[in-house]
Amino acid sequence: MNISTVKKIFAAGAVLVFSAALLTGCGGDSASGKKFLNIGTGGTAGTYYPIGGAIAEILNKEIPGMNASAQSTGASVANINMLRDKAIDLATVQNDITYYAVTGTEMFDGKKVDGLQGIASLYPETCQFVTLQSSGIKSIADLKGKRVAVGAAGSGVEANVRQILAAYGVSYNDIDAQFLSFAEGASALKDGNVDVAVLTAGYPTASVQDIASQNPVRLLPVEDKAADALIAKYPFYTKTTIPAGTYGGFNEDIPSVSVMAMLVAGPSVDADMGYSITKAIFSNLDRLQAAHAVGKQITKATAEDGMSLPMNAGAEKYFNEK
Repeated sequence: MNISTVKKIFAAGAVLVFSAALLTGCGGDSASGKKFLNIGTGGTAGTYYPIGGAIAEILNKEIPGMNASAQSTGASVANINMLRDKAIDLATVQNDITYYAVTGTEMFDGKKVDGLQGIASLYPETCQFVTLQSSGIKSIADLKGKRVAVGAAGSGVEANVRQILAAYGVSYNDIDAQFLSFAEGASALKDGNVDVAVLTAGYPTASVQDIASQNPVRLLPVEDKAADALIAKYPFYTKTTIPAGTYGGFNEDIPSVSVMAMLVAGPSVDADMGYSITKAIFSNLDRLQAAHAVGKQITKATAEDGMSLPMNAGAEKYFNEK
């Protein structure tokens, strides 16, 4: 499934479904038997958007009476806030952000969020420090004095960048930090307005592929020593290797670190609905694989990896079945 197909899925009935979802949430319309479910994803340049669209399509086809709708959002932090406010019922969120939300730390300092439930871990989201090969930058240690797009202020990406830089002894005082969103950072790198753009997403990432199609890119490594220090302090990170050839013109294996993309439910999703959602998704993984390359990394065997909050009872029941 390509992006244009996903957009068509999103568009179909979006106004009716979104309005009804805001009013009824997952409870649905008892008179018609419809179940309305609103899914928060991310920006259109990322991986949450096509994966969320495919999940909505699966639920609509596999659960009787389901009317699921996915929408583009500000991604992880925005999705947690929308789940808290009951504006959405399901969302794709990084596992580090859920950890901050349920513990009341980082961008949720003093604002602990209750009622969140894990449905499943989906796939690794890799921290990618992207520069143009023409910049001459080859290491995160080389970033002092450079213009770096670190993610939107208060975003999950921005927290990742700050934590990784600290593992190298680099702070925002040492760089020219540009607080740009995922799409803005990629555009700024392409236009030469920043030296490095950082994003946390499943690879290959469409916006980086777009840049690489016009200018050779280089990914900066997160070496073992820095990764070990990072993981010791923040256990939700895992080591990852981005394979050579992931982006055209760059043929080196690059070590980095990842967090996990998760599917998280708000309090409106009860155990029965959680079971139905989980079963529908994991019985139709081929549809997620068709939606985006990261779909190939979504498996039942890894669905509880990096789970950083209590699971929905229905989802847990599904994964415990033999």
